[in-house]
Amino acid sequence: MDVKRLLLLIPLAILAYLLMVQWNQDYGQVAPEPQAPAMTSSASNGASAPNDGGDDLSVPTSASSNDMASGIPGAAETPAGSRDLVAVVTDVLDVRIDPQGGDIVYAALPQHRFSLDSERPYVLLSDSETRSYVARSGLQLEGHEGRITFTPEATEYRLGENDDRLEVDMTAEVNGVEVIKRLTFERDSYAVDVNYFLANNTEEPVTARFIGQLVRDNSSDPSSGPKMGMRSYLGAAYSTPEDRYLKVDFEEIQEGAFNNRDVEGGWVAIIQHYFTSAWVPEQNQQNLFYATTDARDRNVAAFAGPTSNVAGNGEAALGATLYMGPKVQDRLEAVAPNLELTVDFGWLWFIANPLFWLLDHIHDLIGNWGWSIVLLTMLVKAALWPLSAKAYKSMARMRKLGPEMQRLKEQFGDDRQKMSQEMMKFYQKEKINPLGGCLPILVQMPVFIALYWMLLESVELRHAPFMFWIQDLSVKDPYFILPILMGASMFVQQMLNPTPPDPMQAKIMKMLPIVFTFFFLWFPAGLVIYWVVNNCISIIQQYTITRKIEADPSIGKGMKTK
Repeated sequence: MDVKRLLLLIPLAILAYLLMVQWNQDYGQVAPEPQAPAMTSSASNGASAPNDGGDDLSVPTSASSNDMASGIPGAAETPAGSRDLVAVVTDVLDVRIDPQGGDIVYAALPQHRFSLDSERPYVLLSDSETRSYVARSGLQLEGHEGRITFTPEATEYRLGENDDRLEVDMTAEVNGVEVIKRLTFERDSYAVDVNYFLANNTEEPVTARFIGQLVRDNSSDPSSGPKMGMRSYLGAAYSTPEDRYLKVDFEEIQEGAFNNRDVEGGWVAIIQHYFTSAWVPEQNQQNLFYATTDARDRNVAAFAGPTSNVAGNGEAALGATLYMGPKVQDRLEAVAPNLELTVDFGWLWFIANPLFWLLDHIHDLIGNWGWSIVLLTMLVKAALWPLSAKAYKSMARMRKLGPEMQRLKEQFGDDRQKMSQEMMKFYQKEKINPLGGCLPILVQMPVFIALYWMLLESVELRHAPFMFWIQDLSVKDPYFILPILMGASMFVQQMLNPTPPDPMQAKIMKMLPIVFTFFFLWFPAGLVIYWVVNNCISIIQQYTITRKIEADPSIGKGMKTK
């Protein structure tokens, strides 16, 4: 290369690198951190609190959800702004409960930070000017319209150091029926049991029905920062005996495209990157699942339990479980069957699941997710070693016999049919597979895609440090060093490969390291670590095989072109 051109390219490359780093600092910031609402708050957005009255409950009975109302009598259609909220704090949850209906209008996760450089917890549920995402639960009680206004026993609850369980009771009396709404929290659990205990003090029987709703607007996912490439799913999901995992995105909900499902068991969830909320009703009862929108045009994913009869002077209990937390497979699996499927590894889940199982066990041994990825890469490479070796042998033979192949091309260049025949004879005699060099890439691509989704979806890697400047494996390298190393390793690999006979193809191949480097700039650091380690091992393997083939005098011996 000309020295003047080299002197020009070096500062341009440095300038481009500095521009990327600066762009990352300017535009790679996360959303503003939400504030926890005060236990006694005043409406800051001008929205008035809903009154006790409201729309009559209309549970869908047809195959379409277009005909149904909000689903909870008098469901709150404005943020809880001027009411006293009940605060509940455990070791893993910090929630606020609105006594008007007993909805959870705020839920923070103290063990998960909002961002790497913040000490504030990640907020999953909130009802503010910028984002509305709440978990509502209501009681359809015969003879009563509107939300039930509960009286809490206290305005603040905290799980003691020696306590494993915390019960929050709120009471009300509706037309002679005593109602206790109890939310039960447990240590180290993101699952909350929500129960209604009814005591009918009248002579007449009444009917009651539990309804659980997850309500979210169309705002972006605050746990998913700016990135290129595939994004994690944001929307609703249902599970029924017929469909173990059915995704229903917000656009489908807005269009009323979801058909009601009346099934035994099941669950309903709203999923986002790393975190989820889910209503899990009793699995031995018939539940109606539906989706709709409310008066604020928010998406509502919900279920309604069966109608229960409460005899005169009789008692009844209705309930369900609400999960609000990270998408950790073990925790989700313990709450409900198939709930672990909300950790969505994509269509290559059958590859991603075993890889994550192996990665998780490696981490149990060494305690660092970054080094666990390195070791996982080595194990995957060892499993693919024989196939890669076969491909590299074929590529090394093509590299050594390149001059002979070029002479064949020059000799029969005008007769393409004859040249193809002679080239096939040449390949057979020298045991060359012209497609052998593609095999490593073809085999690795499904593994690569599965690893991409696994590392993208695994909340365990969120804010997990590796070493030096890599302090979060779930986001891109802040200084783009790993992607540059990946591009350099690709370039070294190309030097070991045979030069394509087509000049245009050769130029395209030379551009691939630059193109891949550009795309990898925004990939999670954990994924780039896998690719860099994989390339380095491949270089060692390919270099060793190439030297062995080139030193073998029997290869190409006696081959003469006519």
